[in-house]
Amino acid sequence: MSTKEKYSEELLLEEEVVKQNEIVLFNDDVNTFDHVINTLIHACDHTPEQAEQCSLIVHYNGKCTVKTGEYDDLKPRCSKLLQAGLSAEIV
Repeated sequence: MSTKEKYSEELLLEEEVVKQNEIVLFNDDVNTFDHVINTLIHACDHTPEQAEQCSLIVHYNGKCTVKTGEYDDLKPRCSKLLQAGLSAEIV
């Protein structure tokens, strides 16, 4: 086995160990686009453009992954979304 192949195998094993979770935001008929956009900017550190795109995806598709990362980072962010009256969950 060459050094390059061995390195590739080790890299693949490391990638499998890191568990990435997602915050999924769901559509509702209550919150305005402005509220959703502002909340995404505040809770998920989105740029205004990112937040607007996510709000449109949620509106037309019913849901959108708005943040990906480790669970410990996502939990307080998801809590902020829920406290703001949005419907979200960590998957």
